Amino acid sequence: MADVDVTEIPQDNTQVSARKKTLLLGRIIGLASEEDYRPSTASITDRADHRQRKQLSQFQANLESIFALALNYTPSDVTGVELDPDWRYQFFKMAEQIHNRKMQDLWARILASEIVNPGKFSLRTLAVLLQLTFREAQIFEKALGMSVKFNTETRLKLLSSYRINGGIKQYFRKHTQTNFGLSQFGLPYSSILTLVDAGILHKSEFETGLLNTNEHIQFTLCNATLTLKPKNQHLLFTYYRFTTVGDELCQLIQAKSDNEFINTVKTILAKDFMVNS
Repeated sequence: MADVDVTEIPQDNTQVSARKKTLLLGRIIGLASEEDYRPSTASITDRADHRQRKQLSQFQANLESIFALALNYTPSDVTGVELDPDWRYQFFKMAEQIHNRKMQDLWARILASEIVNPGKFSLRTLAVLLQLTFREAQIFEKALGMSVKFNTETRLKLLSSYRINGGIKQYFRKHTQTNFGLSQFGLPYSSILTLVDAGILHKSEFETGLLNTNEHIQFTLCNATLTLKPKNQHLLFTYYRFTTVGDELCQLIQAKSDNEFINTVKTILAKDFMVNS
């Protein structure tokens, strides 16, 4: 067993070769020399012990980082509650494995939320969040920015299109379905499948009932609120629905508003709806 020399490779250098990046992994599994530790003179048991100590130290650092962030989110003027012991144990067991700083912030907000208002985040949701990569979280954030709420509904819907279902007008159109073009704004179908695989979205699309031409619809898209009124009685929306886990995670991730997408949606809807901002 030869020592892995990584002393000349800066950890924050993103331009190093793949081989050097691989060598950097030696730090994680205890194959790099550190102070008085030399892998070449250690037995495999010693190397395993060394790796485990490094791992436990990193887990401790992760928990301390999440705890410090959680303190910033817990108010001092609100009465807290005792966490369920089983939930608390599972939370810390999973949270110790979160290395990314932005993902640690999500876990910190969960902890703070549960201390103030327990029961909002299930262990099932934590298990999904544990498997969620930062890239997947970014996709989720993008999807939230394109999701809407109707009227007083609390659950978000990721609208994909609307269509004409019945009536004479459908015979005078080449296409009865009008898509909102999610892929043009950074959410291709592959990203939707990613959220489906992560357990955040249901796989099948859903439909609203036929929309009432005599009723106005309050249509809230991120930070924009529109009032819609169907121009005919045969219109309905198709959408992707968030799972129960997805709904819980929606409380954590802040949607990013896309004004270009909002304006495009307004233009598309104006064909078959009266639209007021």
